[in-house]
Amino acid sequence: MKIVVDAMGGDYAPKNVIAGVIEAINEFDVNIVLTGIKDQIEAELKKFKYPANRIEIVHTDEVVGMDEPATTPIRKKRNSSISVGVRLLKEPGYDAFISAGNTGAVVAAATFNLGMLSGVDRPAIGLVIPTLKGVSILIDVGANADPKPEHLCQSGKMAKVYMNVLLGVQKPSVGLVNIGEEEGKGTGFHKEAYHLMSEKIDTFIGNVEPNEIYKGKSDCIICDGFVGNVILKVCEGLVESMGILIKREIKKSPIALLGAFLMKSKLGHIKKLADYSEYGGAPLLGVNGIVMISHGRSSPKAIKNAIRASIREVEHKILDVMAKEVSAS
Repeated sequence: MKIVVDAMGGDYAPKNVIAGVIEAINEFDVNIVLTGIKDQIEAELKKFKYPANRIEIVHTDEVVGMDEPATTPIRKKRNSSISVGVRLLKEPGYDAFISAGNTGAVVAAATFNLGMLSGVDRPAIGLVIPTLKGVSILIDVGANADPKPEHLCQSGKMAKVYMNVLLGVQKPSVGLVNIGEEEGKGTGFHKEAYHLMSEKIDTFIGNVEPNEIYKGKSDCIICDGFVGNVILKVCEGLVESMGILIKREIKKSPIALLGAFLMKSKLGHIKKLADYSEYGGAPLLGVNGIVMISHGRSSPKAIKNAIRASIREVEHKILDVMAKEVSAS
């Protein structure tokens, strides 16, 4: 198996990307192709001992910045690490692409170069999130901010396949994010999406209010990319802020410090559940290729886990299963 990794993607690239790749080849039976500026990649690789035949470098002399427009890899930087990496998936022998770089650029490059699966009009980014009942997938978290109702219905079908095939959930439930549980809630857009999903998705359970997302009311949580991205970033900020507030309060009392010490292992477990690096990345669903988008601040651990997640998608032939299920319904 050969996974393509954007060595220049992310706030700490190529350092964290290379370190994560080394961890991955030491743990998994996989070969890695790194796209990016060769001199910088080789400088980082020199810090490690690794089997040279497991890593290949494809030089690109351009990098898409985090603040550049999403269309940059299509219109201006066709020789960027993102553009070249995505295009490799069109060639035999390359199985998946991972980037912690500019999310919009990855979505645009993948959509333009790979095309869409049969039955899917727009791509969507899915994110596995922890809940009180295990995990759910939140989709879309940023690929399509202005979708049509049928696009949300397609996201629901894709999410259902992902939860079933990769996470082993039998008959995954599908819910639509809305401001109330009742069928008549929300805008005309939400009402139409509700109607389509109730007709075309047999496990659709109706509307899910935002406060119920992390309770695990639904296995698949469907929304447009704007709402999903807001949910994601609010939750990230809340978790970080709560961690700081808890530390502040604990430091005010010796008894609280003792309690925290005694609860250290349990607190560590909770922290692990909320840590995005445990999940590695978010799959870009709907495009005709396995593409994983990692957080811009990805640690080596997150990169390694993104590679692990990509390997699972390849092994389970997720593209074939998803295309068959989505186009048939």
